[in-house]
Amino acid sequence: MPMPTLVLVHEPEAACRVRLAAVGYDDRHVLEISSYLAQSTDLAPEFDAIALACAERGVGFQPVELDDAAATLAGRSPEDTLVWILTDGIAYFRGGAGAALARLNGLPAIGADDSLFALCQDKFRSGAVLRALGLPTPPAGLARNGDWLVEPPASPGGGWFVKPNRLGAKIGIWPDSRCADLGHALVLSRRIFAAYRDDAIVQPYLPGCNVRASFLAVDPGAGSDSLGVFFVDSGGDFQTMEDSMELYGETGQEAIASGRYAEPALVALGNSQPGAAQRIRAAAATLMATLGLRDVFSMDFRVEADDTVHLIEFEVCPGLPCFDFRAYCRGQWGLGLAEAMAETAANRFRRTGRIRPSA
Repeated sequence: MPMPTLVLVHEPEAACRVRLAAVGYDDRHVLEISSYLAQSTDLAPEFDAIALACAERGVGFQPVELDDAAATLAGRSPEDTLVWILTDGIAYFRGGAGAALARLNGLPAIGADDSLFALCQDKFRSGAVLRALGLPTPPAGLARNGDWLVEPPASPGGGWFVKPNRLGAKIGIWPDSRCADLGHALVLSRRIFAAYRDDAIVQPYLPGCNVRASFLAVDPGAGSDSLGVFFVDSGGDFQTMEDSMELYGETGQEAIASGRYAEPALVALGNSQPGAAQRIRAAAATLMATLGLRDVFSMDFRVEADDTVHLIEFEVCPGLPCFDFRAYCRGQWGLGLAEAMAETAANRFRRTGRIRPSA
């Protein structure tokens, strides 16, 4: 009988750079855009540790680059295969194709339905859906190269925040992304379009602190009470693209080697604002019940001192090797990242009877 196997599909930074350069992006912006895939770079050195942790639980482990996924997944048995997609993407990145391939081949997968891989990468559309579900997501305008596609909302507190609509990992967020007037918001939309060929989402500036909520259902029955909710203190009001690139991927590895690397501080939100933490867990429960978030995801919030909570966005493929997700795995599950991934996969196979509970 074949060994049950966890297949991890990942898109490397290098493959993304080749594609972006081929369609005319310059070297600087190729590097910036491809940095979104840094977790593929950061997790690769741990593939042996993941394989060992899986083997100890009676599970095989097979990392597969996205370009090889179609051939690898074709013809595999759904009883002996579990697919984990490391990165999302429908525009600059293609990870969403991995989720679709799993569905095409009838293979079970860790994570959300593949339709959410498309939704989460479009901030304007996903925000509209979140607001329709009654979640506290700020309204938004949309601009393209200096023209409004959707008029921006008023900002009760004054000022707006501008960022690319389909890019994550702080790409296209600069020190002046918080702006005092809509004229500058349109200037930023031109800068975003010139650099990334993307629209700009424009939202009212939100006071408060940055909070990350992380989730991994190591236990298949885990609910929103297993969410990890932390203040992320990067030393400023918000993280910029430069800040992010100092932490992850090839640029982050250079920062570590040179001694420039400094992780933001994490503090459990429930220690100081239990009411806000409870509201965040309630928002996660709503998304799990209505939108179909499951297994592994993250959510980003701004939280004010009076416990007002603003849901900014969600991710179906959170940065597993990032400092905050590792801290979550240790704190919630008492496991390192490799062990948490292996135990998650093993519990799925135990539930279907493919490995014994004692394995």
